[in-house]
Amino acid sequence: MEEKTYKLMSSSGILCLVMGILICIIGIGAGVAMIVNGGRLLKGKNDILF
Repeated sequence: MEEKTYKLMSSSGILCLVMGILICIIGIGAGVAMIVNGGRLLKGKNDILF
C-alpha cells in the first residue's frame, strides 16, 4: 500500500513540475509577443491619417 502511494506522489509531483514549466514558458512567450506588438502599434501610429 505504501509503495502505491509513493509512486502516485512521485508521478503527481513530476506532472506538477512539468505543467509549471510549460505555463512559465507560455507566459513569457505571450508577454514578449504583447511587447513586440505594442511597440509596432506605437511606431505605426504616426502613419495614420484621419
